[in-house]
Amino acid sequence: MKRILFFADASSIHTQRWVRELAARGFDCVVATRRPADVPGASQVIAVAPGSDAAGWLLALPEVQRVARRVAPQWLHGHYVTSYGLWAAAASLLGPPVPLVLTAWGSDILVTPRAPGWRGGTMSALVGWSLRRAALITADSQDMLAAIRGYGVKARCEEVLWGADTERFRPGQPSSAFEVASLRVWEPNYNIDTLLRAWARLRSARPRDEAVLHLLGGGPEAASLQELARELALGESVRFTGRVDDAAMVKTLQRARASVSVPSSDATSVSLLEAMACGLPVVASDLPANRQWIDAASGLLVPPRDEAALADALLRLADEPAFAEQQGRRNREVAVQRASRRTHMERMAVLYDSLRLRAPEPA
Repeated sequence: MKRILFFADASSIHTQRWVRELAARGFDCVVATRRPADVPGASQVIAVAPGSDAAGWLLALPEVQRVARRVAPQWLHGHYVTSYGLWAAAASLLGPPVPLVLTAWGSDILVTPRAPGWRGGTMSALVGWSLRRAALITADSQDMLAAIRGYGVKARCEEVLWGADTERFRPGQPSSAFEVASLRVWEPNYNIDTLLRAWARLRSARPRDEAVLHLLGGGPEAASLQELARELALGESVRFTGRVDDAAMVKTLQRARASVSVPSSDATSVSLLEAMACGLPVVASDLPANRQWIDAASGLLVPPRDEAALADALLRLADEPAFAEQQGRRNREVAVQRASRRTHMERMAVLYDSLRLRAPEPA
């Protein structure tokens, strides 16, 4: 039996995709979580301290260790270092030693431990303690791996992506209109308000052109963003679609002529890779993770929260279709070569097995 005990958010599509891919490769996947949900491929989903209160993470540690002893996995894997990573590291303290794997998601390394004051200091100490217990640490961008190594870890550190399903996310027949898709969640970090203001500039510069902005993702800022769209008189040129499944996402991307992803902080974005896989040019924040995928020379990297630069980039794509098509073809090639989910999960299976050689079987 090849059993992995995941500590992760069961409701997250990223957790669900990871588990599904590993289950398909012969691993028995058990998920312990504060957010119970159906996880395709998981043999069990175990609810531990359901909720989101901060104290719950610490109060649940004894239960976490009991779950680990009962499940008797060959690997412990924590997804998101500041929370589930702490649980996985704590579970590794008791019972037969098994390899601890941690996967960083982004803000758990790049934002939370760097917060000012005592909270940032405390989280930095917890992150460092968890990371230093790991045998393998994965992240999906080189800047995150560099930050992880700064904690003095001795573990093997590998860049592993959630990746894009490049067979499902593929180019289609775009609309005759200039349709643009944003797949990011409606939360402050993702700067959807900046995108709306940039869109207003584009509409002002090209008032007679047919253009539509599709906002997928959904999130807590829905009401304020819809009010902003009304203030900017964007009317039917903005579609607040919200969260959709993969099939609807593919359909929107295949209609679009460009995609936008302009957060203030980010690791490698799955939504960016999915847009690239669909053969779209992508306007993205000028962040280290995005520079791994988008060519800065093309002018499609813009400073976060710079509505003028974002509007200019979108106008270039609208006005220069040959350039946009060239960028889209390049992005498709890059996604297939470097961002295939199948390829990265095959590699992850090999990484688990490389640790298993030194791990005991359960009694």
